[in-house]
Amino acid sequence: MIFGSAVLYLLPLFFLVLMIAMPLFSLAQYGGMAQWQLMWQDSYMHNRIAWTAFQAAITAALVCLLGVPIAYVLSRFEFLGRAWLLRLQMLPFVMPTLVAGIGVLGLFGNRGLLWSGWQDTPYLLIYGNVFFNLPVLVRAAFQGFCQVPAARIQAAQTLGASAWAVFWRIQFPTLLPWLAGGACLVFLYCFSGFGLALLLGGQKYATVEVEIYQLIAYELDMTTAALLVWLVLGITFVSGVLYAVLSRYAVSAASAEMLPRQNIRTLTEYAAVAVALLLLLCCCLLPLLAIVVHAAAAGDSWRVLSDSTTWLALFNTFRFTTSAMLLAILLGICHAALAHRWTGLRSLTFLPFMVSPVCVSFGLLVLYPQWAASFSMLICTYALLAYPFITKDMLAAWDALPPRFIQAARTLGASPWQTWCWITFPLLRPALRRGLALAAATCVGEFAATLFLSRPEWQTLTTLIYQYLSTAGQDNYDRAMVLTALLALFTLFAFVLFETAKPVPKETSHAHLA
Repeated sequence: MIFGSAVLYLLPLFFLVLMIAMPLFSLAQYGGMAQWQLMWQDSYMHNRIAWTAFQAAITAALVCLLGVPIAYVLSRFEFLGRAWLLRLQMLPFVMPTLVAGIGVLGLFGNRGLLWSGWQDTPYLLIYGNVFFNLPVLVRAAFQGFCQVPAARIQAAQTLGASAWAVFWRIQFPTLLPWLAGGACLVFLYCFSGFGLALLLGGQKYATVEVEIYQLIAYELDMTTAALLVWLVLGITFVSGVLYAVLSRYAVSAASAEMLPRQNIRTLTEYAAVAVALLLLLCCCLLPLLAIVVHAAAAGDSWRVLSDSTTWLALFNTFRFTTSAMLLAILLGICHAALAHRWTGLRSLTFLPFMVSPVCVSFGLLVLYPQWAASFSMLICTYALLAYPFITKDMLAAWDALPPRFIQAARTLGASPWQTWCWITFPLLRPALRRGLALAAATCVGEFAATLFLSRPEWQTLTTLIYQYLSTAGQDNYDRAMVLTALLALFTLFAFVLFETAKPVPKETSHAHLA
C-alpha cells in the first residue's frame, strides 16, 4: 500500500522527465558551436528571431494599454451584466488558437468582412495576438485593482487628491507587479505561439515556431530546427522565471478591506464603461462574430457536416480528448498532492506551460522515433498540455481547505484513504471541475502536437479545418468556416460542461464526518 502510494505521488515527476526533460536534452546532440555560428551569420534567421521577439513585445505593450482601463472599469463600477462580462471576456482565451486565427482572417483577411487590406501584413498577427491574450492581462490587472486597500484610496480622496493622482500614487504601485507578471505571460505566449503565427503570419511574417515546423516537415533540417528549439526554450525560460519572480510581489491583500464598487452616476463614468465595452467588443468578440457570419452565409458548404471525413474528425477529436482527460485527471490530482506536501515542487506545475507544443513534439520525435505517430504518444502529449490546469486549481483549493475537517476525521479514526475519499476530495471537487474546463478546451483545440504526432487517418477537427483553409477555392474556405464554428461550439460545450458545475455545499463535509 505504501509502495503504491509512493508510485502515485511520483508519477507526475516520472511523466515530466519522460515527456519534457529527456526529449529536450536529446536535442543537444544536434548542432554545435559551428552550427550556432552559421545560424547567427544567417540574415534570414536574424529577421525571423527579431520579428518573433518584436511581435511578442508589441503585443504585451498593447494589451497593457488596452487592458488596464478595462480592468479598472470592471473592478470599480457595478453595472448590469458585469458578472457575465467577467466570464465572457475569457472566451477568446478558451477558444483554440485555430478558431482565433480563422476569426481574424474572417475580419481582415482576403475575404474579410471589415477590411481585406491586412492580408500579408504584420497587423494581422498582432491583432490576433491581442485578441487571444487581452483577457490574460485584463484578468491580471483586475486582480491587482482588487488588492488596493480601500483605506488608502479614501485617505487620498479625503486629502483632495484627484482621480488621476489616486491612480498613480495609490493604485498603480499595487497594480504594477500584477501588470508586469501578466505582460511577461503574454510575451511568453506570443513568442512561443504556433497556431496564430502559422495562420496569420504567412511566409513573410512567420515566427521561429513556424520556422521550426517548416524545417522539420518540409526541409528535414533537424540540426537547424534543434538550435532554434533551444533558442525558444532559453527565451521562454527567462520569461517564465521573470513571471515567477514578479508573481511573488503580487501578494494578495486578503485581510485588507477592498473599495466597494459603485453604481454609475456621472456622464464621465458612463463614457468610461462604454469605452471599456467597445474595446472588449473590438478586441475579443468581433473575430468570433465574423466566424458566425461567414458560416451563416456558407450556403451549400454546410453539406460538409454530412461528410464521412467530418464525422471521422469529430470521432477522433472526441476519443483523443476523452482519453487524454482520463490521464490528465490522474496526473493533475497526483501532482497537486505531491506539490501540496512538498512546496518546493510547486514550480514544476507550470513547466508544461513554459515549453511550446512544437518544441515538445520535436523532442519526442527525436527521442522516441519508434513511438512516432502512435496513439499512446499523442494522448500523453495531449495530457501533458492539459493536466497543469487541473493541478493549478486543485492546489489552490487544497491550500485553502480548513485543516479542522481533516483533523476531526483523523480523530474519529478515519484512515488517510478514508479522509481523502470522504472529506478532502468532495471539498476539492469544484476546483477539479474548474481545472477540467480549461483542460478539456485545450485538448479539443490542440493543433500543433496533432500536426507533428498524428497519422493522416487520425485527422481531428483542427487539422481538417487547416486542410480546407490551405486549399484554394471559395467552397473550401466556406467549409473551413463552418467547421470552425462547429469547433468553437464543441470547445464552448466542453468548457461550460465543467465550468458551470455547482460547488459542493459546506454541509457536505459535516455530513461525512457524522
